[in-house]
Amino acid sequence: MALKDLKVFTSEEVAKHNKPDDLWIVIDSKVYNITRFKDLHPGGASVFAEEDTAGQDATEAFYGLHRHEVLLRPQYARLQIGCIEGEGSVIYSRELGKLSDVPYAEPTWLSAGYYSPYFKESHRCLQAAMREFVDEVITPDALLHEEDGKRPSAHVITAMAELNIHAMRIGPGKHLKGLTLMGGVVSPEEFDYFHELVCIQEISRCGQRGYGDGLQSGAVIGLPPIMNFGSPELRSKIIPEVLSGKKFICLAISEAFSGSDVAGLQTRATKSSDGKYWIINGTKKWITNGTFADYFTVGCKTDTGFTVILVERSEGVETKPIKTSYSSSAGTAYVTFENVKVPMENTLGPEGGGIFVILSNFNHERWVMCASSARGQRLIVEECLKWINQRKAFGKPLSSLAVIRSKIAAMISRTESVQSWLENLTMQMCNMTYKEQAQKLAGPIGLLKMYATRCAQETATDAVQIFGGRGITKTGMGQYIEHYHRTIPFDAVLGGAEDVLGDLGVRQAIRQMPKNVRL
Repeated sequence: MALKDLKVFTSEEVAKHNKPDDLWIVIDSKVYNITRFKDLHPGGASVFAEEDTAGQDATEAFYGLHRHEVLLRPQYARLQIGCIEGEGSVIYSRELGKLSDVPYAEPTWLSAGYYSPYFKESHRCLQAAMREFVDEVITPDALLHEEDGKRPSAHVITAMAELNIHAMRIGPGKHLKGLTLMGGVVSPEEFDYFHELVCIQEISRCGQRGYGDGLQSGAVIGLPPIMNFGSPELRSKIIPEVLSGKKFICLAISEAFSGSDVAGLQTRATKSSDGKYWIINGTKKWITNGTFADYFTVGCKTDTGFTVILVERSEGVETKPIKTSYSSSAGTAYVTFENVKVPMENTLGPEGGGIFVILSNFNHERWVMCASSARGQRLIVEECLKWINQRKAFGKPLSSLAVIRSKIAAMISRTESVQSWLENLTMQMCNMTYKEQAQKLAGPIGLLKMYATRCAQETATDAVQIFGGRGITKTGMGQYIEHYHRTIPFDAVLGGAEDVLGDLGVRQAIRQMPKNVRL
Protein backbone atom coordinates (compact mmCIF):
# COMPACT_ATOMS: atom_id res chain seq x y z
CA MET A 1 0.00 0.00 0.00
CA ALA A 2 1.41 3.41 -0.96
CA LEU A 3 1.98 5.98 1.78
CA LYS A 4 -0.69 8.24 0.32
CA ASP A 5 -3.24 5.44 0.79
CA LEU A 6 -2.51 5.03 4.49
CA LYS A 7 -5.21 6.28 6.82
CA VAL A 8 -4.98 7.93 10.22
CA PHE A 9 -6.73 6.27 13.17
CA THR A 10 -7.20 7.02 16.83
CA SER A 11 -6.27 4.41 19.42
CA GLU A 12 -9.97 4.10 20.27
CA GLU A 13 -10.82 3.22 16.68
CA VAL A 14 -8.14 0.54 16.56
CA ALA A 15 -9.37 -0.95 19.84
CA LYS A 16 -12.73 -1.81 18.23
CA HIS A 17 -10.99 -4.26 15.88
CA ASN A 18 -10.22 -6.95 18.44
CA LYS A 19 -12.11 -9.99 17.15
CA PRO A 20 -10.70 -13.03 15.28
CA ASP A 21 -12.55 -12.01 12.11
CA ASP A 22 -11.56 -8.34 12.47
CA LEU A 23 -8.13 -8.02 14.07
CA TRP A 24 -5.84 -4.98 14.12
CA ILE A 25 -2.73 -4.21 16.16
CA VAL A 26 -0.40 -1.25 16.56
CA ILE A 27 3.39 -1.51 16.34
CA ASP A 28 5.44 1.66 16.76
CA SER A 29 2.42 3.89 15.91
CA LYS A 30 1.74 1.91 12.71
CA VAL A 31 -1.60 0.14 12.35
CA TYR A 32 -1.63 -3.38 10.89
CA ASN A 33 -4.63 -5.41 9.77
CA ILE A 34 -3.65 -9.00 10.60
CA THR A 35 -7.08 -10.60 10.20
CA ARG A 36 -5.98 -12.83 7.33
CA PHE A 37 -2.38 -13.14 8.44
CA LYS A 38 -3.02 -14.44 11.97
CA ASP A 39 -3.55 -18.02 10.84
CA LEU A 40 -0.30 -17.89 8.86
CA HIS A 41 1.71 -16.62 11.80
CA PRO A 42 4.57 -19.09 12.57
CA GLY A 43 3.72 -18.93 16.26
CA GLY A 44 0.04 -19.60 15.69
CA ALA A 45 -3.02 -17.36 15.92
CA SER A 46 -3.34 -17.72 19.67
CA VAL A 47 -0.66 -15.11 20.35
CA PHE A 48 -3.05 -12.46 19.04
CA ALA A 49 -5.89 -13.51 21.33
CA GLU A 50 -4.39 -11.89 24.43
CA GLU A 51 -6.34 -8.91 25.76
CA ASP A 52 -3.28 -6.69 25.69
CA THR A 53 -2.61 -7.53 22.03
CA ALA A 54 -5.85 -7.63 20.02
CA GLY A 55 -6.76 -4.07 19.03
CA GLN A 56 -3.96 -2.73 21.24
CA ASP A 57 -0.43 -1.39 21.01
CA ALA A 58 1.66 -4.57 20.65
CA THR A 59 5.02 -2.82 20.22
CA GLU A 60 6.62 -4.25 23.34
CA ALA A 61 5.36 -7.76 22.68
CA PHE A 62 6.51 -7.63 19.05
CA TYR A 63 10.07 -6.52 19.81
CA GLY A 64 10.34 -9.14 22.49
CA LEU A 65 9.94 -11.77 19.78
CA HIS A 66 11.05 -10.29 16.46
CA ARG A 67 13.84 -8.29 14.85
CA HIS A 68 12.88 -4.91 13.38
CA GLU A 69 13.70 -5.97 9.81
CA VAL A 70 10.69 -8.33 9.87
CA LEU A 71 8.42 -5.31 9.48
CA LEU A 72 10.40 -4.17 6.45
CA ARG A 73 9.85 -7.35 4.47
CA PRO A 74 7.31 -6.80 1.66
CA GLN A 75 4.96 -9.59 2.80
CA TYR A 76 4.58 -7.93 6.19
CA ALA A 77 4.93 -4.27 5.23
CA ARG A 78 1.81 -4.61 3.05
CA LEU A 79 -0.25 -5.42 6.15
CA GLN A 80 0.06 -1.81 7.32
CA ILE A 81 -3.16 0.10 6.72
CA GLY A 82 -2.47 3.32 8.57
CA CYS A 83 -0.96 5.05 11.58
CA ILE A 84 -2.03 6.47 14.91
CA GLU A 85 -3.14 10.08 14.94
CA GLY A 86 -0.60 12.49 16.39
CA GLU A 87 2.13 9.86 16.74
CA GLY A 88 5.22 9.02 14.72
CA SER A 89 7.52 6.03 14.48
CA VAL A 90 10.40 6.19 16.93
CA ILE A 91 11.99 2.76 16.52
CA TYR A 92 14.65 2.09 13.93
CA SER A 93 17.18 -0.63 13.22
CA ARG A 94 20.59 -0.46 11.60
CA GLU A 95 20.58 2.28 8.96
CA LEU A 96 22.41 1.47 5.73
CA GLY A 97 25.71 3.28 5.45
CA LYS A 98 25.36 4.98 8.84
CA LEU A 99 27.30 4.73 12.08
CA SER A 100 25.52 3.04 14.96
CA ASP A 101 24.67 5.17 17.98
CA VAL A 102 24.56 2.16 20.30
CA PRO A 103 27.35 2.54 22.90
CA TYR A 104 30.48 0.53 22.02
CA ALA A 105 29.00 -0.54 18.68
CA GLU A 106 31.73 1.47 16.94
CA PRO A 107 35.44 1.72 17.82
CA THR A 108 36.35 4.79 19.85
CA TRP A 109 37.72 6.73 16.89
CA LEU A 110 34.28 6.58 15.25
CA SER A 111 32.34 7.46 18.39
CA ALA A 112 31.01 11.00 18.76
CA GLY A 113 33.10 13.15 21.07
CA TYR A 114 36.11 10.82 21.20
CA TYR A 115 39.57 11.20 19.69
CA SER A 116 42.38 9.05 18.32
CA PRO A 117 46.07 9.72 17.57
CA TYR A 118 46.02 7.17 14.74
CA PHE A 119 43.15 8.02 12.40
CA LYS A 120 43.07 11.02 10.05
CA GLU A 121 40.43 12.52 7.81
CA SER A 122 41.33 10.16 4.96
CA HIS A 123 40.60 7.20 7.24
CA ARG A 124 37.19 8.64 8.06
CA CYS A 125 36.39 9.26 4.40
CA LEU A 126 37.41 5.70 3.52
CA GLN A 127 35.34 4.32 6.38
CA ALA A 128 32.23 6.18 5.25
CA ALA A 129 32.63 4.96 1.67
CA MET A 130 33.35 1.39 2.77
CA ARG A 131 30.37 1.35 5.16
CA GLU A 132 28.00 2.35 2.38
CA PHE A 133 29.47 -0.16 -0.08
CA VAL A 134 29.43 -3.05 2.37
CA ASP A 135 25.87 -2.38 3.51
CA GLU A 136 24.48 -1.99 0.00
CA VAL A 137 26.55 -4.47 -2.03
CA ILE A 138 28.29 -7.04 0.16
CA THR A 139 25.89 -7.71 3.05
CA PRO A 140 22.85 -8.75 0.96
CA ASP A 141 25.05 -11.18 -0.98
CA ALA A 142 26.62 -12.43 2.25
CA LEU A 143 23.26 -13.21 3.85
CA LEU A 144 22.20 -15.10 0.73
CA HIS A 145 25.31 -17.20 0.18
CA GLU A 146 26.23 -17.92 3.79
CA GLU A 147 22.97 -19.85 3.75
CA ASP A 148 23.08 -21.53 0.34
CA GLY A 149 26.83 -22.21 0.42
CA LYS A 150 27.61 -20.72 -2.99
CA ARG A 151 30.76 -18.63 -3.50
CA PRO A 152 30.46 -14.80 -3.44
CA SER A 153 28.67 -13.49 -6.52
CA ALA A 154 30.71 -12.35 -9.52
CA HIS A 155 29.07 -8.93 -9.48
CA VAL A 156 30.34 -8.33 -5.93
CA ILE A 157 33.89 -9.36 -6.84
CA THR A 158 33.76 -7.10 -9.90
CA ALA A 159 32.35 -4.15 -7.96
CA MET A 160 35.13 -4.52 -5.39
CA ALA A 161 37.73 -4.67 -8.16
CA GLU A 162 36.40 -1.49 -9.78
CA LEU A 163 36.96 0.38 -6.51
CA ASN A 164 40.29 -1.42 -5.96
CA ILE A 165 39.13 -2.90 -2.66
CA HIS A 166 40.98 -6.15 -3.40
CA ALA A 167 44.19 -4.15 -3.74
CA MET A 168 43.59 -2.21 -0.53
CA ARG A 169 43.06 -5.44 1.43
CA ILE A 170 46.63 -6.49 0.62
CA GLY A 171 47.91 -3.43 2.47
CA PRO A 172 50.09 -0.47 1.46
CA GLY A 173 52.72 -0.97 -1.22
CA LYS A 174 53.81 -0.60 -4.81
CA HIS A 175 50.78 -2.53 -6.06
CA LEU A 176 48.63 0.53 -5.29
CA LYS A 177 50.64 2.92 -7.46
CA GLY A 178 48.51 4.62 -10.07
CA LEU A 179 45.23 3.21 -8.75
CA THR A 180 42.13 5.19 -7.81
CA LEU A 181 41.18 3.90 -4.39
CA MET A 182 37.52 3.83 -3.43
CA GLY A 183 36.63 6.56 -5.88
CA GLY A 184 39.57 8.72 -4.81
CA VAL A 185 38.84 9.15 -1.08
CA VAL A 186 42.45 8.19 -0.30
CA SER A 187 45.56 8.35 -2.46
CA PRO A 188 47.92 5.39 -2.92
CA GLU A 189 50.76 7.46 -1.43
CA GLU A 190 48.96 8.10 1.88
CA PHE A 191 47.36 4.65 2.17
CA ASP A 192 48.68 2.90 5.30
CA TYR A 193 47.85 -0.09 7.49
CA PHE A 194 45.16 1.89 9.30
CA HIS A 195 43.38 2.32 5.97
CA GLU A 196 43.64 -1.42 5.46
CA LEU A 197 42.32 -1.91 9.00
CA VAL A 198 39.27 0.15 8.05
CA CYS A 199 38.62 -2.07 5.01
CA ILE A 200 38.95 -5.28 7.04
CA GLN A 201 36.69 -4.18 9.87
CA GLU A 202 34.00 -2.73 7.65
CA ILE A 203 33.76 -5.96 5.64
CA SER A 204 33.66 -7.97 8.88
CA ARG A 205 30.49 -6.13 9.92
CA CYS A 206 28.41 -8.30 7.56
CA GLY A 207 28.68 -10.95 10.29
CA GLN A 208 28.77 -13.93 7.92
CA ARG A 209 31.97 -15.81 8.72
CA GLY A 210 32.13 -18.35 5.90
CA TYR A 211 31.18 -15.86 3.22
CA GLY A 212 33.72 -13.41 4.59
CA ASP A 213 36.47 -15.97 4.09
CA GLY A 214 35.15 -16.72 0.61
CA LEU A 215 35.39 -13.05 -0.32
CA GLN A 216 38.95 -13.15 -1.68
CA SER A 217 40.56 -13.98 1.65
CA GLY A 218 42.71 -16.40 -0.31
CA ALA A 219 44.23 -13.41 -2.08
CA VAL A 220 44.85 -11.59 1.22
CA ILE A 221 47.08 -14.44 2.43
CA GLY A 222 48.15 -16.09 -0.82
CA LEU A 223 49.19 -13.10 -2.94
CA PRO A 224 51.73 -11.33 -0.64
CA PRO A 225 54.38 -14.08 -1.06
CA ILE A 226 54.27 -13.39 -4.81
CA MET A 227 54.39 -9.64 -4.30
CA ASN A 228 57.34 -9.86 -1.90
CA PHE A 229 59.28 -12.86 -3.20
CA GLY A 230 58.12 -13.56 -6.77
CA SER A 231 60.10 -12.75 -9.90
CA PRO A 232 59.21 -9.57 -11.84
CA GLU A 233 57.63 -11.75 -14.53
CA LEU A 234 55.42 -13.53 -12.01
CA ARG A 235 54.40 -10.28 -10.33
CA SER A 236 53.48 -8.59 -13.60
CA LYS A 237 51.23 -11.52 -14.57
CA ILE A 238 49.62 -12.75 -11.35
CA ILE A 239 49.04 -9.55 -9.38
CA PRO A 240 46.83 -7.79 -11.98
CA GLU A 241 44.84 -10.97 -12.61
CA VAL A 242 44.04 -11.45 -8.93
CA LEU A 243 43.43 -7.82 -7.98
CA SER A 244 41.06 -7.43 -10.94
CA GLY A 245 39.01 -10.36 -9.67
CA LYS A 246 39.56 -12.31 -12.89
CA LYS A 247 41.62 -15.01 -11.18
CA PHE A 248 41.64 -16.40 -7.65
CA ILE A 249 44.51 -17.55 -5.48
CA CYS A 250 44.85 -19.37 -2.17
CA LEU A 251 47.54 -20.19 0.38
CA ALA A 252 48.11 -23.95 0.60
CA ILE A 253 50.22 -24.76 3.67
CA SER A 254 48.21 -26.92 6.12
CA GLU A 255 48.08 -30.67 5.71
CA ALA A 256 46.34 -33.55 7.42
CA PHE A 257 49.82 -34.45 8.72
CA SER A 258 50.84 -31.00 9.88
CA GLY A 259 49.06 -27.75 10.73
CA SER A 260 50.88 -25.25 12.94
CA ASP A 261 54.05 -27.37 12.59
CA VAL A 262 55.09 -25.90 9.24
CA ALA A 263 58.43 -27.71 9.29
CA GLY A 264 56.62 -31.06 9.41
CA LEU A 265 54.88 -30.69 6.05
CA GLN A 266 55.07 -33.72 3.75
CA THR A 267 54.12 -32.33 0.32
CA ARG A 268 57.30 -32.80 -1.68
CA ALA A 269 58.79 -31.01 -4.69
CA THR A 270 61.64 -32.61 -6.61
CA LYS A 271 63.51 -31.27 -9.62
CA SER A 272 63.00 -32.71 -13.09
CA SER A 273 65.97 -34.38 -14.79
CA ASP A 274 66.64 -31.25 -16.86
CA GLY A 275 66.41 -29.00 -13.79
CA LYS A 276 63.78 -26.76 -15.37
CA TYR A 277 60.73 -27.88 -13.41
CA TRP A 278 59.49 -28.81 -9.98
CA ILE A 279 57.51 -32.07 -9.79
CA ILE A 280 55.11 -31.76 -6.86
CA ASN A 281 53.32 -34.57 -5.03
CA GLY A 282 51.28 -34.38 -1.85
CA THR A 283 48.08 -33.09 -0.29
CA LYS A 284 46.85 -29.98 1.49
CA LYS A 285 43.81 -29.72 3.76
CA TRP A 286 41.48 -26.97 5.01
CA ILE A 287 42.58 -24.63 2.22
CA THR A 288 40.36 -21.54 2.14
CA ASN A 289 39.18 -20.61 -1.38
CA GLY A 290 40.79 -23.80 -2.65
CA THR A 291 37.69 -25.11 -4.43
CA PHE A 292 37.65 -22.20 -6.87
CA ALA A 293 41.30 -21.06 -6.85
CA ASP A 294 43.25 -20.69 -10.10
CA TYR A 295 46.59 -20.40 -8.28
CA PHE A 296 48.00 -22.07 -5.16
CA THR A 297 50.85 -20.67 -3.07
CA VAL A 298 52.21 -24.00 -1.86
CA GLY A 299 54.63 -24.91 0.92
CA CYS A 300 56.78 -27.88 -0.14
CA LYS A 301 59.58 -29.98 1.27
CA THR A 302 62.62 -29.98 -1.05
CA ASP A 303 66.14 -31.40 -0.93
CA THR A 304 67.44 -28.07 0.38
CA GLY A 305 64.73 -27.57 2.98
CA PHE A 306 61.32 -25.89 2.93
CA THR A 307 60.44 -24.03 -0.29
CA VAL A 308 57.38 -22.03 -1.38
CA ILE A 309 56.20 -22.50 -4.97
CA LEU A 310 53.38 -20.93 -6.98
CA VAL A 311 51.27 -23.64 -8.64
CA GLU A 312 48.73 -22.92 -11.35
CA ARG A 313 45.64 -25.12 -11.53
CA SER A 314 46.57 -27.65 -14.19
CA GLU A 315 46.82 -31.36 -14.87
CA GLY A 316 47.46 -33.23 -11.63
CA VAL A 317 45.83 -30.59 -9.39
CA GLU A 318 42.53 -31.72 -7.87
CA THR A 319 40.34 -30.00 -5.29
CA LYS A 320 37.46 -31.38 -3.25
CA PRO A 321 35.20 -29.39 -0.89
CA ILE A 322 35.46 -30.02 2.84
CA LYS A 323 32.33 -29.60 4.95
CA THR A 324 33.02 -27.52 8.04
CA SER A 325 30.83 -25.82 10.63
CA TYR A 326 30.65 -22.62 8.60
CA SER A 327 29.41 -21.99 5.08
CA SER A 328 30.75 -23.72 1.98
CA SER A 329 30.91 -20.26 0.42
CA ALA A 330 34.43 -20.09 1.92
CA GLY A 331 35.52 -22.69 -0.64
CA THR A 332 37.37 -24.81 1.97
CA ALA A 333 39.18 -27.56 0.07
CA TYR A 334 41.23 -30.71 0.20
CA VAL A 335 43.89 -30.27 -2.48
CA THR A 336 45.81 -33.08 -4.17
CA PHE A 337 48.99 -32.60 -6.21
CA GLU A 338 49.94 -35.61 -8.32
CA ASN A 339 53.09 -35.23 -10.43
CA VAL A 340 52.29 -31.57 -11.03
CA LYS A 341 54.88 -29.95 -13.29
CA VAL A 342 55.77 -26.38 -12.32
CA PRO A 343 58.45 -24.10 -13.87
CA MET A 344 61.40 -23.36 -11.59
CA GLU A 345 60.66 -19.66 -12.18
CA ASN A 346 57.60 -20.10 -9.95
CA THR A 347 59.81 -20.49 -6.88
CA LEU A 348 58.99 -17.78 -4.33
CA GLY A 349 62.06 -16.61 -2.50
CA PRO A 350 65.28 -18.63 -2.32
CA GLU A 351 65.16 -22.39 -2.67
CA GLY A 352 65.15 -23.81 0.84
CA GLY A 353 64.27 -20.39 2.28
CA GLY A 354 60.53 -20.93 2.48
CA ILE A 355 60.34 -20.68 6.25
CA PHE A 356 61.13 -16.95 6.14
CA VAL A 357 58.64 -16.48 3.25
CA ILE A 358 55.82 -18.12 5.17
CA LEU A 359 56.60 -16.80 8.64
CA SER A 360 56.80 -13.21 7.40
CA ASN A 361 53.52 -13.76 5.56
CA PHE A 362 51.94 -15.15 8.74
CA ASN A 363 52.32 -11.77 10.46
CA HIS A 364 49.99 -10.03 8.05
CA GLU A 365 47.57 -12.97 7.93
CA ARG A 366 47.30 -13.10 11.72
CA TRP A 367 47.00 -9.33 12.00
CA VAL A 368 44.09 -9.44 9.52
CA MET A 369 42.42 -12.11 11.64
CA CYS A 370 42.88 -10.01 14.78
CA ALA A 371 41.28 -7.04 13.04
CA SER A 372 38.33 -9.14 11.94
CA SER A 373 37.98 -10.70 15.39
CA ALA A 374 37.92 -7.30 17.09
CA ARG A 375 35.10 -6.11 14.82
CA GLY A 376 33.17 -9.36 15.19
CA GLN A 377 33.20 -9.04 18.97
CA ARG A 378 31.89 -5.49 18.68
CA LEU A 379 28.96 -6.68 16.57
CA ILE A 380 28.01 -9.13 19.33
CA VAL A 381 28.27 -6.42 21.98
CA GLU A 382 25.85 -4.29 19.94
CA GLU A 383 23.39 -7.17 19.52
CA CYS A 384 23.48 -7.92 23.25
CA LEU A 385 23.00 -4.30 24.30
CA LYS A 386 19.96 -4.01 22.05
CA TRP A 387 18.54 -7.27 23.35
CA ILE A 388 18.87 -6.55 27.09
CA ASN A 389 17.30 -3.15 26.52
CA GLN A 390 14.15 -4.56 24.90
CA ARG A 391 13.78 -8.03 26.41
CA LYS A 392 11.86 -8.43 29.67
CA ALA A 393 12.23 -11.28 32.14
CA PHE A 394 10.76 -11.64 35.62
CA GLY A 395 8.68 -8.56 34.88
CA LYS A 396 11.59 -6.22 34.18
CA PRO A 397 14.16 -5.53 31.46
CA LEU A 398 17.18 -7.82 31.30
CA SER A 399 19.34 -4.73 31.71
CA SER A 400 18.09 -4.38 35.27
CA LEU A 401 19.70 -7.67 36.28
CA ALA A 402 23.18 -7.30 37.77
CA VAL A 403 24.37 -10.67 36.46
CA ILE A 404 23.52 -9.61 32.90
CA ARG A 405 25.23 -6.25 33.30
CA SER A 406 28.31 -8.07 34.59
CA LYS A 407 28.49 -10.18 31.44
CA ILE A 408 28.08 -7.10 29.25
CA ALA A 409 30.83 -5.30 31.18
CA ALA A 410 33.24 -8.18 30.54
CA MET A 411 32.30 -8.30 26.85
CA ILE A 412 32.89 -4.57 26.41
CA SER A 413 36.20 -4.71 28.28
CA ARG A 414 37.48 -7.57 26.15
CA THR A 415 36.42 -5.89 22.91
CA GLU A 416 37.99 -2.55 23.76
CA SER A 417 41.26 -4.11 24.95
CA VAL A 418 41.63 -6.15 21.75
CA GLN A 419 41.01 -3.06 19.61
CA SER A 420 43.50 -0.97 21.59
CA TRP A 421 46.27 -3.57 21.32
CA LEU A 422 45.46 -3.98 17.64
CA GLU A 423 45.79 -0.26 16.97
CA ASN A 424 49.10 -0.17 18.84
CA LEU A 425 50.58 -2.95 16.68
CA THR A 426 49.13 -1.36 13.55
CA MET A 427 51.10 1.78 14.36
CA GLN A 428 54.27 -0.32 14.64
CA MET A 429 53.55 -1.84 11.22
CA CYS A 430 53.15 1.64 9.74
CA ASN A 431 56.63 2.54 10.94
CA MET A 432 58.52 -0.68 10.17
CA THR A 433 59.79 -2.17 6.95
CA TYR A 434 58.47 -5.58 5.89
CA LYS A 435 61.71 -7.16 7.12
CA GLU A 436 61.52 -5.37 10.49
CA GLN A 437 57.94 -6.55 10.91
CA ALA A 438 59.03 -10.12 10.28
CA GLN A 439 61.81 -9.81 12.84
CA LYS A 440 60.01 -7.92 15.61
CA LEU A 441 56.26 -8.45 15.37
CA ALA A 442 55.80 -12.23 15.02
CA GLY A 443 55.63 -12.64 18.80
CA PRO A 444 53.40 -9.65 19.62
CA ILE A 445 50.98 -10.44 16.79
CA GLY A 446 50.90 -14.09 17.85
CA LEU A 447 50.07 -13.07 21.42
CA LEU A 448 47.40 -10.67 20.21
CA LYS A 449 45.76 -13.34 18.09
CA MET A 450 45.74 -15.76 21.02
CA TYR A 451 44.24 -13.09 23.27
CA ALA A 452 41.70 -11.91 20.68
CA THR A 453 40.35 -15.36 19.90
CA ARG A 454 40.12 -16.36 23.54
CA CYS A 455 38.25 -13.15 24.27
CA ALA A 456 35.98 -13.89 21.33
CA GLN A 457 35.14 -17.36 22.59
CA GLU A 458 34.29 -16.02 26.05
CA THR A 459 32.12 -13.34 24.47
CA ALA A 460 30.35 -15.93 22.31
CA THR A 461 29.58 -18.04 25.39
CA ASP A 462 28.29 -15.06 27.37
CA ALA A 463 26.15 -13.91 24.45
CA VAL A 464 24.43 -17.29 24.20
CA GLN A 465 23.63 -17.14 27.91
CA ILE A 466 22.15 -13.67 27.49
CA PHE A 467 20.00 -14.68 24.51
CA GLY A 468 19.06 -18.09 25.91
CA GLY A 469 17.33 -20.40 23.44
CA ARG A 470 17.43 -17.70 20.78
CA GLY A 471 21.23 -17.80 20.95
CA ILE A 472 21.23 -21.37 19.62
CA THR A 473 18.59 -20.77 16.93
CA LYS A 474 19.74 -20.06 13.39
CA THR A 475 16.96 -17.60 12.60
CA GLY A 476 15.22 -14.78 14.42
CA MET A 477 16.38 -12.58 17.26
CA GLY A 478 19.57 -14.50 18.02
CA GLN A 479 20.67 -15.37 14.49
CA TYR A 480 23.95 -13.43 14.71
CA ILE A 481 24.67 -14.88 18.16
CA GLU A 482 24.13 -18.47 17.01
CA HIS A 483 26.27 -17.93 13.93
CA TYR A 484 29.05 -16.30 15.93
CA HIS A 485 29.08 -19.01 18.59
CA ARG A 486 29.17 -21.76 15.95
CA THR A 487 31.92 -20.25 13.82
CA ILE A 488 34.19 -18.55 16.35
CA PRO A 489 36.54 -21.59 16.66
CA PHE A 490 37.75 -20.84 13.12
CA ASP A 491 39.57 -17.74 14.35
CA ALA A 492 41.16 -19.77 17.12
CA VAL A 493 42.52 -22.39 14.70
CA LEU A 494 43.17 -20.77 11.32
CA GLY A 495 46.53 -19.03 11.01
CA GLY A 496 47.93 -20.94 13.99
CA ALA A 497 46.35 -22.48 17.08
CA GLU A 498 46.13 -20.33 20.23
CA ASP A 499 48.61 -22.31 22.32
CA VAL A 500 51.15 -22.39 19.50
CA LEU A 501 50.95 -18.62 18.98
CA GLY A 502 51.10 -17.89 22.68
CA ASP A 503 54.21 -20.04 22.95
CA LEU A 504 55.70 -18.25 19.92
CA GLY A 505 55.27 -14.91 21.65
CA VAL A 506 56.87 -16.07 24.88
CA ARG A 507 59.78 -17.81 23.11
CA GLN A 508 60.51 -14.63 21.17
CA ALA A 509 60.45 -12.65 24.42
CA ILE A 510 62.83 -15.12 26.11
CA ARG A 511 65.28 -14.83 23.22
CA GLN A 512 65.33 -11.08 23.75
CA MET A 513 65.97 -11.29 27.49
CA PRO A 514 69.20 -9.52 28.55
CA LYS A 515 71.74 -12.12 29.70
CA ASN A 516 72.72 -10.22 32.83
CA VAL A 517 69.25 -9.34 34.18
CA ARG A 518 68.38 -10.73 37.63
CA LEU A 519 65.69 -10.22 40.27
